[in-house]
Amino acid sequence: MRNAHTVEQVRAAEGLLLDALPEGTLMRRAASGLAFAVLDFLGGGYGRRVLLLVGSGDNGGDALYAGAALARRGAGVEALLLGGDTVHRRGLAALLAEGGRVVADVAGAHLPDVVVDGIVGIGGQGGLRPDAVAVVEHLRGVPVVAVDVPSGVDVDTGEVAGPHVEAAVTVTFGTHKIAHLVDPAARACGAVHLVDIGLDLPPAPVLALQASDVAALLPVPDAAGHKYTRGVVGVRAGSAQYPGAGVLCVSGASTGLVGMVRYDGGADALVHACHPEVVVGAGQVQAWVVGSGGGADAAKALARSRADGVPLVVDADGLAAVDGPLDVPALLTPHAGELARMLGVDRAEVEAAPLRHARAAAERFAAVVLLKGRHTLVAEPGGRVAVTTVAPPWLATAGSGDVLAGLCGALLAAGLTPFDAGAVGSWLHGAAAATAGAGGPVTAPDVAAAVPTVCRALLAPSHV
Repeated sequence: MRNAHTVEQVRAAEGLLLDALPEGTLMRRAASGLAFAVLDFLGGGYGRRVLLLVGSGDNGGDALYAGAALARRGAGVEALLLGGDTVHRRGLAALLAEGGRVVADVAGAHLPDVVVDGIVGIGGQGGLRPDAVAVVEHLRGVPVVAVDVPSGVDVDTGEVAGPHVEAAVTVTFGTHKIAHLVDPAARACGAVHLVDIGLDLPPAPVLALQASDVAALLPVPDAAGHKYTRGVVGVRAGSAQYPGAGVLCVSGASTGLVGMVRYDGGADALVHACHPEVVVGAGQVQAWVVGSGGGADAAKALARSRADGVPLVVDADGLAAVDGPLDVPALLTPHAGELARMLGVDRAEVEAAPLRHARAAAERFAAVVLLKGRHTLVAEPGGRVAVTTVAPPWLATAGSGDVLAGLCGALLAAGLTPFDAGAVGSWLHGAAAATAGAGGPVTAPDVAAAVPTVCRALLAPSHV
């Protein structure tokens, strides 16, 4: 599990650890990890030029101590002090003692091989100040290693309020922060390198499943099981206008994770031709998937499915008929535009603050909300969120959302909670796209076809 904690949680854990350690130990641990990451990024230290952008907080101290370590390894290290008289004095003394120097402005510095961003720490609010913006703009094009988070992003929300640093690498300490996982801030982080500094942390409000977590949650049949005990998922998707959506939704559901798929929609002939194993017609199920390509029939299909009293996955056209709690366990799977319509806001607002809006929708509709995107969010009422980060950009293709809805429905019918079905389903969906595309283009049918391959790899002894 990759856990992402809030600033308050991190500060509390740091306070407890500081009380138990000699003064300066925690900062030196962080600085050592930062220096190692910079050396790894540069491929060595000797002869390299490093520019430290040093703010007034602990991140500035981390940067200065790391700069001293880099200077000992033969790097030419310069520091631009953006925190005024509140610079970390011991860190600065350590840098100067190792031959580093302070420059008055960017023009007075040598063009560096890398910039270390220690301007603003995890407690910073809002965008960068004008003086810092000018420095960052002057250095545009030089790779940046950020200390903890890129300066200017909001750590606890993943939002970006104004000018900010765009990092190639972010080195963080103790735990991931929410900004490392949640867009748009996550896009500014680049590759994230975690340094263990010994923090004892509480449960995290935001998490990202890893392969071993998904393997542990996969529904695996027992020796005495049969197709009905493994679960039956019903699909009410597709229509005369959008028959392909029904086929793709069934493809996602019919990946072997349940014992049977039942189809009761407007594209039965095409579905049966593509999936002869699927039972066509109404009947008993453990979960329904509703809405993908449902067109004008989606509202009626949602009402019929709600009346069965089983868990639901509601996608695409079905979401337009959701105006409040559904009174059954539910997983809603909107993209940003659909979520914006559900909440009565502009799409741009959702894209600027996806975490905030996913959580708001989960509370408003008393359901788990899976907000599709580069980093997909799965939010449940109460605030817990899972983030899926494994999907390649190629997954942004027509029909992939239909496959995802069917896949999540199968997991729901197999007995997973809506939250786990959304988190596991989106992870499998992204991993299947990466497997099928192998670094290149992928289509929605390819994604569905690759799910069993991904599951076999997860169930290998190394993951279970």
